[in-house]
Amino acid sequence: MALVVTSTALAQDSRLRRLSTGDDVKSWEAVGRLNIGGTGFCTGTLIAPNMVLTAAHCLFDKKTGVRIDHTQIEFLAGWRDGRASAYRSVQQAVIHPTYIYSSRVNTGGVGNDLALLKLDHPIRDGKIQPFATEAKPQRGAKVAVVSYGAGRSEAPSLQELCSVLALQQGMLVTSCSVDFGSSGAPIFMVQDGTVQIVSVVSAKAEVDGAAVSLGTSLGAPLAQLQAEMVTRQTRLRNSVRAGTRSTTGAKFVKP
Repeated sequence: MALVVTSTALAQDSRLRRLSTGDDVKSWEAVGRLNIGGTGFCTGTLIAPNMVLTAAHCLFDKKTGVRIDHTQIEFLAGWRDGRASAYRSVQQAVIHPTYIYSSRVNTGGVGNDLALLKLDHPIRDGKIQPFATEAKPQRGAKVAVVSYGAGRSEAPSLQELCSVLALQQGMLVTSCSVDFGSSGAPIFMVQDGTVQIVSVVSAKAEVDGAAVSLGTSLGAPLAQLQAEMVTRQTRLRNSVRAGTRSTTGAKFVKP
């Protein structure tokens, strides 16, 4: 995969910091761990009381490439040292309509590696506030990432300062530190005093010996995903109504 990245002072990045205490995690409890089919985990984030944003590839079995049943996924908001602020099952899962799973990382896949999970019950808790989303930032913008990962699955870690190195083919290349399990993690930017999600971690890569992360740009891809979720829900409601009318009508059929 060819990545065009301008030279940046990566040494200015802050290190990952474990959010160990209740005070540490207080502002980030809408970020949670996604337990997937008992075989692995990813990171996900509330963007509405009943909607979690993550990476599409998290919904596929790595060995077989088969789509994982969404009923086998659980969202643990603010998971830390064996406890979560909220536990929810997933009622519906929608991936970006043009996403095609591949075991190999490619720029085309990263550009639409998004999924929305509808929870079985909304999370309405004053301390768990969904994050707003924003379109892609500019090259050189300072961002942060909150994620779970290999070797740090029991508490989220925060990297308060990393940079957008490049924008290309619908993805962000950043200097943020990620690892397995970080897939789906939110990349944040603070704008006008508001913390907003500007990207979702899709993969890790290496450029000139330096580790980088690849994130899916939001904006149009997220809007398409949200529209797909609305379409699916409308179809489901119509199907349920049609079934109800059919059942009701059958009661009036003479023997």
